[in-house]
Amino acid sequence: MQRSGLCGGGDSLSSRDQCYAPRMNISLLILLLGLLVTAGCTREPQSVDPDRLALYADIYAEAELTPDVQEKWARSCALCHAAGVGGAPRVGVEADWQARLEKGPGMLMVNTIDGINQMPPLGYCQDCGLDDFAAMIRFMTGDIE
Repeated sequence: MQRSGLCGGGDSLSSRDQCYAPRMNISLLILLLGLLVTAGCTREPQSVDPDRLALYADIYAEAELTPDVQEKWARSCALCHAAGVGGAPRVGVEADWQARLEKGPGMLMVNTIDGINQMPPLGYCQDCGLDDFAAMIRFMTGDIE
């Protein structure tokens, strides 16, 4: 018995493969196009409001590592920063943080809140406040224990 349909008749595997090949090629093309469009994207802002930087620097200076903040860190930041996943600077590794620290604490906060490179905005901690982020960054950079 011969079958007919959108992809023609026949029961052979090659006949079915030819039927699905155009759809797979289109999907692959869309995926590759998406990767090309986003390949050079970073989320580091070109310029940041100086008042925002000053506010974040003040919050950073006063931040304390509480048990609540440690719990939030363990379920969010630790996912990448414990082992350096996706190029994330590792906890307590000074060399990983040096260039970032040179930009100042305000910029560290901006990048955490807005996202940078592969880190999404808020770094997977949707219920963290500014004080939480500041304490977590200070902990990861070795500024507080």
